[in-house]
Amino acid sequence: MSKYLDSIDSPADLKRIPQSELPELAKEIRSALIRRLEAVGGHFGSNLGAVELEIALHYVFDSPRDKFVFDVSHQSYTHKVLTGRRGMVEPETYLDYSGFSAPEESVHDQFKVGHTSTSLSLACGLAKARDLTGGKGNVVAVIGDGSMSGGEAFEGLNNAAMLDSNMIILFNDNDMSIAPNQGGMYRNFAELRATKGTASNNFFTAMGLEYRFLESGNDLDALIQELRAVKDIDHPIVVHICTQKGLGSDWAQEHREEGHWVDPKGAEPSDEESPTKLNADFLLKKIQADPSVVVINAGTPGGLSLTPAWRAKAGKQFVDVGIAEEHAVAFTSGLARGGAKPVYLVSGSFAQRTYDQLMQDLALNRSAGVILVRGASIGTGDATHNGTYISSLENIVPNVRVFSPSSMEDEYAILDWAIDQQEGPVIINVPESATHGPQRFSTEDVERNRVVRMGRDVALMGYGNFQALAQEVAAELEKCDIDATVIDPVFANDIDAELLQALKGDHRLVVTLEDGMLAGGFGSAVTAFYSADDMRVLNYGARREYLDRVDGEAMRKRYHLNPETIAQEIREVLER
Repeated sequence: MSKYLDSIDSPADLKRIPQSELPELAKEIRSALIRRLEAVGGHFGSNLGAVELEIALHYVFDSPRDKFVFDVSHQSYTHKVLTGRRGMVEPETYLDYSGFSAPEESVHDQFKVGHTSTSLSLACGLAKARDLTGGKGNVVAVIGDGSMSGGEAFEGLNNAAMLDSNMIILFNDNDMSIAPNQGGMYRNFAELRATKGTASNNFFTAMGLEYRFLESGNDLDALIQELRAVKDIDHPIVVHICTQKGLGSDWAQEHREEGHWVDPKGAEPSDEESPTKLNADFLLKKIQADPSVVVINAGTPGGLSLTPAWRAKAGKQFVDVGIAEEHAVAFTSGLARGGAKPVYLVSGSFAQRTYDQLMQDLALNRSAGVILVRGASIGTGDATHNGTYISSLENIVPNVRVFSPSSMEDEYAILDWAIDQQEGPVIINVPESATHGPQRFSTEDVERNRVVRMGRDVALMGYGNFQALAQEVAAELEKCDIDATVIDPVFANDIDAELLQALKGDHRLVVTLEDGMLAGGFGSAVTAFYSADDMRVLNYGARREYLDRVDGEAMRKRYHLNPETIAQEIREVLER
């Protein structure tokens, strides 16, 4: 039983607690967060470091009249607990709440967000709309954890400096991104910390913004005093607040990179090999053998198995550009044009951010860079972190070859070829699991689909991760004496017209299975190819919708992705 936490159902309840007792509340919340995070996993260090800041925010300001925008919103757990969502730290309801801000949960959340560097732009819009409509209240953006290194943060700061009304930017500086911060601006932030904000060289004032500094960002009295000083201000201001990431956990403070995100405590480590670890090992060998190979990442190296030890071995042949995905792609193009052999590693959800640079800087120029995409698959996580859509985006970019290998053997072969070829950009969607199988990719004819098994009447084309599903469907059909052809379309952003034409001879139905969105996907191209023929086509994949924390079984049922269901629907078509 908590002394204070159990009585808080809204910010109004928080305001009734004497200020002198708030440190006790902070201890209760921090302990509850640690219990939750150890039980179900989540963003660890960033939330532990922001407990006092979010208590002070709600103690001083008046949400939802005053509007808060949390950058990424991964550090907003305390805010959620204080705004009617105490169930987030109660075991029975841990999983009932998103790990990110969610307006459908509460009027205290302004936006559904999960990517970096967007808070300042969103807050600028809220402030301008308030002014135009005669509204009242403060607009507060909370940004930190490396988000300042993203290009949109620069754009937001630049726009904020032109406002002539209230906008409060709380820069939560814990001297850490997911991995160590990258970029020249962080030298200035370090200088500001060292001089307690008095350095004449000041990034924020150079942008035309008023600036304040608070060294003791985990001291509630100091925070409340500082926030009261800027509440209802009539112009934009930056409050630079120094907090301690992982406060309350010795492990998180000692392991600041690993402590950014944790899996549930006691979770059994998988015996399976990780595709990202295998790729990291493969790329390290390439780096050691060829000084022109360079690996790029945008602020998330740990999630792609580019550990501190790996980075030390790679040396200057690894570049972390900070959380700046758009820059990473243009940088990749420049490296390729300059004679290097770049490989950019990125998660599918974050790859979406690079679309213009992919179209313009990389593909239009036919720069021979390689993009290795992890998680380009129908996801079961939050809507903000879902790779369902990236394959459709990849497929329509001219001058790019897109591969979705179904085995690590094929992936190694494609990656090895892609690094050395000079014809143009290559995107490789990494297999979801470290599946091993025969190498079907051949450098003699990189754009050909591979026939895994030849049958008749029905052809199953299992794209990428769904090659295994295609083979499971074939096994189900075999029980009914239907001998299906199975095809592995490793290269799939253009059709293998010769193979599709040949299928007309002794097949009545072609079935495409793709681990991504159907709209704009591989299956739609196959359907278009046969549009003037009698060939029937069934497409399986995700609908054009946002998926938000849909568990795997529900997702398979939603999209008819169970082998038994698919086999039954195939039989029904063949019997017509």
